[in-house]
Amino acid sequence: MATYRVGIIGHTGRGNYGHDLDNVWLRIPGVDIVGVADADPTGLSKAVQRLGVTNGFADYREMLDRMQPDIVSVAPRWLDQHAAMITACADRGIHVFTEKPFCRSPAEADAIVQSCERHQVKLAIAFQTRYSPKLAIVRQLLEQGKIGDLIEIQARGKEDRRGGGEDLWVLGSHVLNLMNHFGGTPHWCHAEVRQSGRPMQMADVVEGNEGLGPLAGDIVHATFGLDNGIVGSFNSHRHAGAGSESRFGIRLLGSKGQIEMKTGLLPNAYLLADPFWSPGKSGIAWQPISSAGLGVEETRQDGGLIAGNVLACLDLLDAIEQDRHPEANMYEARTTVEMIAAVFHSHLSGNRVALPLTNRAWPLQQTT
Repeated sequence: MATYRVGIIGHTGRGNYGHDLDNVWLRIPGVDIVGVADADPTGLSKAVQRLGVTNGFADYREMLDRMQPDIVSVAPRWLDQHAAMITACADRGIHVFTEKPFCRSPAEADAIVQSCERHQVKLAIAFQTRYSPKLAIVRQLLEQGKIGDLIEIQARGKEDRRGGGEDLWVLGSHVLNLMNHFGGTPHWCHAEVRQSGRPMQMADVVEGNEGLGPLAGDIVHATFGLDNGIVGSFNSHRHAGAGSESRFGIRLLGSKGQIEMKTGLLPNAYLLADPFWSPGKSGIAWQPISSAGLGVEETRQDGGLIAGNVLACLDLLDAIEQDRHPEANMYEARTTVEMIAAVFHSHLSGNRVALPLTNRAWPLQQTT
């Protein structure tokens, strides 16, 4: 494998460096970190020391032009910067590993995809669960019919102080991507968003945290029509979470049982071979799922988010070498953004909306 030149874009105080999208490259063989950009002088100084580089830049465009990296981590968590940063890379033919959420609207996602396609750029997004070794086991169990026919997918966010619209963006991105992965293409969405005990109105819209843009809602109920008649749902209520052991994750409901799965590199995952979906009624016990199989003790250690990012970066390098799309790629990232936008389009129209959306704008953007 060739040695790749890697650049890092961060922004201290406005998303920082995400979940270690900078440090991850220190663990990847065959790469050389050639520069880092951060508009915050103090943050830049710390990043230069942390990453062991000599080239630090206040302007990421200058870094791209002077250092000419092959790959760039677009690391800030705040997504209002993502479209400009990613397209600046793609327009220069630079491959991208980006933090989630992807960007602020389907229109921004379209522009990113078009630039990447035009310049033959590979883009991977930090959906760490997609690189979990348990995911292959779950897919295998589905293919073996262990829960019968998949008929429904339930997803929830963390339902903490961010519950509702912010939860839909920040944590919903992960579980909506998993819904898309297991259930296929979303074809329609019907949703309700509530604020302070009533249906959300445009007057409720405020500027969201972390560069999310115009946002509202402390409760979200959304239903999606997926392939083969599968129905998916996402629900989030502010302050309704269960603490550190939250309900954040997905349930795959089948005609003969269900699989429950959290998120992360080695998420807790269990199978219930019970068509009633009720161990209290049937007396059937949940069976743990490990990276080695159903009911087999886990032998791997969970290295956290950075370990998931290591697998994502290795997959990106292989995608470049093999000229294929990364496992979690720009098309799936765009679908996730579109599903989120569809929730608000449906609520505001009072109707089910078809996907792909014809209106590519962010639905809560106020017009004058």
